Amino acid sequence: MNPAQKNPLGRTKLPVTAFSLGLAPIGNFLKPISDAESDAMIQTAWDAGIRYFDTAPLYGHGLSELRTGHSLRWKNRDDYVLSSKVGRLLTPAKRETINYAPWVNAGAFKVHFDYSYDAAMRSIEDSLQRLGLERMEIAFVHDSDIFTHGPEKQPEMFRQAMSGAVKALLKLRDEKVVTAIGFGCNEWQVCHTALQQADLDCFLLAGRYTLLEQDALDEFLPLCEKRGAAVVVGGGFNSGILATGAKPGAKYNYTPAPADIMAKVAKIEKVCAEFNVPLPAAALQFVVAHPAVPSFIAGTRTVEQLNQNLDWFTHPIPKEFWATLKTQNLMLENAPVP
Repeated sequence: MNPAQKNPLGRTKLPVTAFSLGLAPIGNFLKPISDAESDAMIQTAWDAGIRYFDTAPLYGHGLSELRTGHSLRWKNRDDYVLSSKVGRLLTPAKRETINYAPWVNAGAFKVHFDYSYDAAMRSIEDSLQRLGLERMEIAFVHDSDIFTHGPEKQPEMFRQAMSGAVKALLKLRDEKVVTAIGFGCNEWQVCHTALQQADLDCFLLAGRYTLLEQDALDEFLPLCEKRGAAVVVGGGFNSGILATGAKPGAKYNYTPAPADIMAKVAKIEKVCAEFNVPLPAAALQFVVAHPAVPSFIAGTRTVEQLNQNLDWFTHPIPKEFWATLKTQNLMLENAPVP
């Protein structure tokens, strides 16, 4: 696959590259990276033809947006697509009063949830200030899901998002401040419900449509196709195990992988070995085979990791490989493949 191939973002026709760069790591996720390393990664992606970049206020408490703007500010603004998010507001605070976990040496801002109309409007303005750019093309409502809020609080957070943030983004889209709006979530079910209730263009789905999991094929992805809504997939390695394989300590959903997941990945690895296909290459290329998925977002920490991801994205994979996975019931029969 060609990582620089431009695909339309659903009905909006925004041209996003098949491979895109997720900029959570440059917010110093888990450990710090330097400004120079952050800039080098974005420039390496640019030189590889990547033209879609995703950030958020949460990432490094504003640090990711600051660094993103620094690296992209002097590029031709019509040459790339940028997305950020609403749902959390940043307020200045003394560093010693801030709980940064899982970010390290992040911005001097506290983060708090606010899915109201006014907060969404302010969030977009604040993001543009941090970015130092005049616009973003895509705005996602961020993390109004069970993974983030828990089963007790999530329904109210989602209600607030639909009655507040979504209405704000609809107005901004009507005013052409943004081109596309949607939800960025860890669960396809939340995205599915949002699409049933609102006129949305796109979604950023983290970890729930992968080589391991295709439940989204039942209801959500067919509705996206029907409505012309695009799904950008992040977390294509299920937080680790589809990159590392089923080795001791492998992570799935940010925790140690359970036995059934380890067993399934081990079986997939055997098929990979038979066809000389790296497991991560199969994981990356699988997701963008679906007609509703125009782009895979990779979050890499170093230039070396980025280049390795780009290599995996272009690794040749024979059709027989995918057929064997289906024959062995290691993926759903109706899953589109490259």
